[in-house]
Amino acid sequence: MTTLQGKTALVTGGSRGIGRAICLALAACGANVAVNCAGRADAAARTAEECAALGVRALALQGDVADEAAAAALVQRTAAELGGIHILVNNAGITRDGLLLRMSDADFDAVLDTNLKGAFHMLRAAARPMVKQRWGRIVNISSVVGLSGNAGQANYAASKAGIIGLTKSAAKELGSRGITVNALAPGFIETDMTAGLPQALREAMLAGIPLGRPGQPEDVAQAAAFLASPAAAYITGQVLAVDGGMAM
Repeated sequence: MTTLQGKTALVTGGSRGIGRAICLALAACGANVAVNCAGRADAAARTAEECAALGVRALALQGDVADEAAAAALVQRTAAELGGIHILVNNAGITRDGLLLRMSDADFDAVLDTNLKGAFHMLRAAARPMVKQRWGRIVNISSVVGLSGNAGQANYAASKAGIIGLTKSAAKELGSRGITVNALAPGFIETDMTAGLPQALREAMLAGIPLGRPGQPEDVAQAAAFLASPAAAYITGQVLAVDGGMAM
């Protein structure tokens, strides 16, 4: 098993779905875990408890990554309470779907502020201690729609495409300090966010997946744990699609 003993990870949007699965995967590898949420404090606390049950230190941290000061405070509290920060997973994200011609500025801005600017806030704050220790792993959660676009999700697709550009730029800036920066691009993953999709849409999406099934949060989590591990020390600036072949 990949070992992350002695490392501390901060996972944004870690209270449920993909974020929760990533927290548990990192904890299973031995990392201490800070579980961030914006509003689901009870769910984040449960995830932290599940991580602690695996024998690591864990805590829940509430804070909106779209707020620069809150993002910086998340990094500071993680380092202070769990003994440093070595791994950052930028998973926090929201959707405000709608057709382009009907999309409001407010809905466009809200998605970009959380999904893209929030990742920037967190990356900038976490990079400072990582540069000093000359070691770090940053994993940004993008999406296949950031690669291909999607009707009705101009804001979401733009934010996830921006994550890819942010990832590659940060990888070039931080590589000389021993910090890798990579992105995951999940496809159709079974989460609370996808549970309410109409059956016809689900069937259409499944028809475009060569593996013939939706992914599970654990599929993404295992990829995140790999990229955070010493085994991925020579991988940076990459985008790994975890999508069953959907975006080939």
